[in-house]
Amino acid sequence: MMDIKRLRYFTVLAQVGNFTQAAMQLGIAQSALSMSIRKLEDETELKLINRAERKMTLTADGQVLYKHAGLILESVNEAEQELLELKGVEAGVVQFGAPSMLSSYYLPAALTAFKTRYPGVRVNLIEAGTASLQDMLINGELDLALIRSDRAHEQIRVVELFDEEVVACVPHNHVFAKASAVSLEQFCQEPLVLFREGYFLREAVSHYCRQNNRSLDIRFETNLVELLKSLVVNGVGISTALSMIIDLDDELVSIPFKPSIPLHVGLGWKKNHYLSKASRAFLDFMQQELKTGT
Repeated sequence: MMDIKRLRYFTVLAQVGNFTQAAMQLGIAQSALSMSIRKLEDETELKLINRAERKMTLTADGQVLYKHAGLILESVNEAEQELLELKGVEAGVVQFGAPSMLSSYYLPAALTAFKTRYPGVRVNLIEAGTASLQDMLINGELDLALIRSDRAHEQIRVVELFDEEVVACVPHNHVFAKASAVSLEQFCQEPLVLFREGYFLREAVSHYCRQNNRSLDIRFETNLVELLKSLVVNGVGISTALSMIIDLDDELVSIPFKPSIPLHVGLGWKKNHYLSKASRAFLDFMQQELKTGT
């Protein structure tokens, strides 16, 4: 029977690809890691890694074990969590993902209220684009994430929270500032400050350009919301944003796109991923808080 600790060490080593870095990440000596891997090879009676190469690589047998290791460790973690809850443990950790703009403007009040109600629960907030968040849910790296609720995925469950609209974001002196609406064709002819690929605020623009074989004049790319807004205010380029956010900022003007670009936001989790009591409490609380607040 394989030792779970050794299997965890093997998984980290496979992901990092270097004994020194993997040992540092695990907080153990490199010699201890090497010994653990050798003992795992003895247990399985298989050669799992190629040590002679400059960069450590997995053998064919090692690749097979690595493929199953994630599922094994996920099942062990879920079992440990369920056993802890049976003992009446109140505290917990929720791995929660959200895009940076949503986390900056929609979540502070809700997260503060959740912490007040559940002081023993720790929420680890991971900021990333919606595409990355969906992948992290599927890979078991997140318990819950704010993602698009209109993009169905067979491995993810989603509860709808609220609807928003992506708008053009321009300074007061821009030619679009007094327009009632702007098309993506008009928008894409301007100097731009945009979120990076993989974020919903970039998605519609990139999709339009691919369809129309158009190149963009991108002056700056950033996922930092305040930096993006400052660059727009100072005339570096125009951008996209969410309608609610620009309404709160007197230095910027929001212009609807025509046709409109809706954004349907929901809270998602992997279908076969065990949700702890802490995660279920967070799910229920955020449903009530964000639906009420929007």
